Amino acid sequence: MVSALQKELVLRKDEFKNELIETIYFGGGTPSVLSVNDLQSLIQSVYDNYEISTAPEITLEANPDDLSLQKIEALAESPVNRLSIGIQSFFESDLKLMNRAHNAIEAEECLQQVKKHFDNISIDLIYGIPDMSNVRWKSNIDKAVSLDIPHISSYALTVEPNTALASFIKKGIVKNVDDEVAEAHFHILSETLEAAGFKSYEISNFGKPGYFSRNNTAYWKQKKYMGIGPSAHSFDGIRRGWNINNNPKYIKAIQNSELPMEIEVLSITDKYNEYVMTGLRTIWGVSLSKISLEYGKIYWEYVMKQAEKYIEQHLLDLDGDTLITTKKGRFLADGIASDLFMLNLS
Repeated sequence: MVSALQKELVLRKDEFKNELIETIYFGGGTPSVLSVNDLQSLIQSVYDNYEISTAPEITLEANPDDLSLQKIEALAESPVNRLSIGIQSFFESDLKLMNRAHNAIEAEECLQQVKKHFDNISIDLIYGIPDMSNVRWKSNIDKAVSLDIPHISSYALTVEPNTALASFIKKGIVKNVDDEVAEAHFHILSETLEAAGFKSYEISNFGKPGYFSRNNTAYWKQKKYMGIGPSAHSFDGIRRGWNINNNPKYIKAIQNSELPMEIEVLSITDKYNEYVMTGLRTIWGVSLSKISLEYGKIYWEYVMKQAEKYIEQHLLDLDGDTLITTKKGRFLADGIASDLFMLNLS
């Protein structure tokens, strides 16, 4: 697999010709199962084939159970300079419900060790878990704040089909996810973290000054990116591509110097809809002049008309030239965006 990833980097290097790489992100599963030597080999392949900025952000997603003290120390000596750790919760009952491999003690001990070697750390926390009270959720956030973690990504629990959680809910062993509970948790999250000096620069992402994820910010600002490996997605501003999601077939295709990728060319309407969707989730909002300039007057008139009711309901603000979700509207941003989508033009 590592050899295939390296070869795909070579096969696709012309896609980023004359482009400066500013972030490298190891994610989409649990890349921390790779040895540090493998990670370094992949990073070196990027440096060998692409032009890299002087101080790139290099992130590794990891689970606490993969981060032994030896692994943390080795990573600290590598080019990796940011860790995104899947804590999910500091409570044992939540972790068992989500079938996590680590326990609550390991979660906290892992962060204590990581902090000795890394400054740029992000953790994931999940809210909306069945039977999670507001008090317990607040305790989760307070624990992260007390550990002085500079970036937190937090998402509502979603029940995926064919999982143990889905089975428990179907059998009545566990309560189903409650949207009202999730919304209450979201507001507690926002208020607590903002009071602690975090900025909600995207609905699910909170960072202290200087600790916004440069990689994820690029997605939301619709910058070009390349995804390497099975299931990885790419975007060049005009087209979206995604690799096959079968490991053996991926490896075989790459060994034959073939790119196992499907490609979709985005229409103007696709681009407009994606811009609205990503923009409303962020502090940068949706620029009306950009819509008029890049997509046309029809789109500008449409978004203004569709936005009127949300402005009246104080779910959207019109700040000069920019549409931004209000505090009241942030949890509803995806639904608002879908109502601003253009569906009948190509």
